[in-house]
Amino acid sequence: MTAAESVAGAPSDEGYGTDPWARHGWVLAAIWLVFLAFPALAILQETSGRPAERVAGLLAVLAFSGFYLWGFLRGQGALHCGWSRTDRVIVLGSFAAMVLIVLALVPVIGAEAVGMTTFLTAVAAFSFPDRWPLPTVVAVVVVAAVVLVTTGTFPQAWPFLFLPVLIGGFGLLMRRLILSDERHQVLQRSLAVSAERDRVARDVHDVLGHSLTVVTLKADLAERLIDIDPERAKGELADIRALSRQSLAEIRATVSGLRVARLADERESAATALRDAGIEAVLPADGDIVDPAHRITIAWALREAITNVIRHSGAKRVEVEWGPSWLEVADDGRGLRGRKEGTGLTGLRERVDQAGGRIEVGDGIGGSAGPGTRVRVELP
Repeated sequence: MTAAESVAGAPSDEGYGTDPWARHGWVLAAIWLVFLAFPALAILQETSGRPAERVAGLLAVLAFSGFYLWGFLRGQGALHCGWSRTDRVIVLGSFAAMVLIVLALVPVIGAEAVGMTTFLTAVAAFSFPDRWPLPTVVAVVVVAAVVLVTTGTFPQAWPFLFLPVLIGGFGLLMRRLILSDERHQVLQRSLAVSAERDRVARDVHDVLGHSLTVVTLKADLAERLIDIDPERAKGELADIRALSRQSLAEIRATVSGLRVARLADERESAATALRDAGIEAVLPADGDIVDPAHRITIAWALREAITNVIRHSGAKRVEVEWGPSWLEVADDGRGLRGRKEGTGLTGLRERVDQAGGRIEVGDGIGGSAGPGTRVRVELP
């Protein structure tokens, strides 16, 4: 199982389609085939006058190169897209065939055949299933050394072990780096998904929390007016219908990531909601004073703060002020009084933190209900 599979739980060919090493690693694999010229020349020299053995030896080298490329490329694809039983059979079968060819050539060309073990360690390190590469590389090097010792050629031919060790070690290191990079990419995608879920949850809460609060207030007002002022009650019901349609459109836009809060719209919405709740409101008239770069965040903060005032404060008066990079909403309600911050204020903190700002919460303008609450948002 690849790193991507172990983290995400399912194979994917996305990384294989974008990773240059995965797509073009076969070029590096094919370049090394030029070194098979040395065992081929050794076959030509050692089989002089024996044409049948010469042809058989050269065909064995050609078959060796074919098995090498087949096993290497199939293993690379499986590493990035997920291992199947067929992949394992092809990779391990190709490796076994390469081993048999090397052993068959040892009696013919001697130590030159040991030089071909470089290709064995390359396949094992780069293209074997997990947990197999390191022991296989070690086993190949040990067997090669044993062959040199038993044939009595070790003192002269020990340099043939250098390349298998070098390529095997390099392959194991590259494999580790590639799989670590895949794990990092999978974790980044997981974090991005989590962040998007948090954004949608926060936006839906902001939209529904405000809209449902206003709808509830208007419904209560319409119920009280239906007998004493039917025309005004009809007007309130029409407002409820329009607000419900607007909220539905905002929810759809939020889920698709297209919704953008406008400061002027939020000011008018806040004024309407506070009026319907019977709360006296002092709101700034000039929204142009707010830096355009901060208006969206200020608008979101205003919406959430006003929703909290209507739902939780019990206030009779609210004062709102803003500047180029700040917003302050104060009420004369009961205040926090040691209560924990709710989901709305927590979501607002997260939104402001993402914009590089900060929130201060303290006592408000005071009143008969309590010390009130003051929420100040400051942006960089």
